Amino acid sequence: MPASPVFPFMPGGAADGASLPSGAVMLTDLTGSLRFGLKGGGSAGWLASRGVPLPAVNRIESWRGARVLRLGNDDILLLAEDADNALAELAGNWHGAIEPKGYSSWREEGWAWLRLSGPRAPSAMERLCALDLRADRFGTEDIAQTRVGHIEAVTFRSQAGFDVLFDITASAYFARMVTAAARHCTDLPIDTEGRT
Repeated sequence: MPASPVFPFMPGGAADGASLPSGAVMLTDLTGSLRFGLKGGGSAGWLASRGVPLPAVNRIESWRGARVLRLGNDDILLLAEDADNALAELAGNWHGAIEPKGYSSWREEGWAWLRLSGPRAPSAMERLCALDLRADRFGTEDIAQTRVGHIEAVTFRSQAGFDVLFDITASAYFARMVTAAARHCTDLPIDTEGRT
C-alpha cells in the first residue's frame, strides 16, 4: 500500500506549525485536492482528444466538475476540488497512452494551492498583488500569472475568493504574508491560532 502524501500544513509537513488566518480574511489549504498538469508538445491535442475543452491562454473552462486552467499553449492544469473521479480517470488514461501526450508538469507535487476568502479578502489581495483584481476587471474565467505576497504565483477568482498556486516550499512564508496583509486591511478579528 503506497504511503499517503504529507502536505505542508499537515502534521509533519514542511509548514507544520504555521498558522492559517481565519475570520475577515481566511486562508484555506487545498493542496491535498487532486490536480493534473501537462506541459509540452502534444499536451493540448491529447486533452482535446479526450473531450477536455481548452480555453485561451490565461483563461479557465470547466470540464466534468473540474477547472481547466490554460497557462500556456501546451501548459494546462486541471483542478478537481469536487471532481476527483473524472480527473483520476483522465490521469490514468494519460499514463497508459502511447501517442504524443506531453509530459507531467508535477503540479500536484510541486505547487501549493491556497484560497483567500472572507469579507476582506479583496482588500488583502490589494496588499499582496499589484494587479487590479477587482471583479469588473478580473473575472471568474481569468488567470493572472504574477507575484502574490512576493512569490511567483498563478491566481484566479473562485466562487469563494481568490485561489493562489505557487511553489510548495513557500507555504509557511505565504501564510505569514497573508496574515500580515489581513492585519493591515481589517478592523475585524483575524484568528491565527485555528486551522481551516
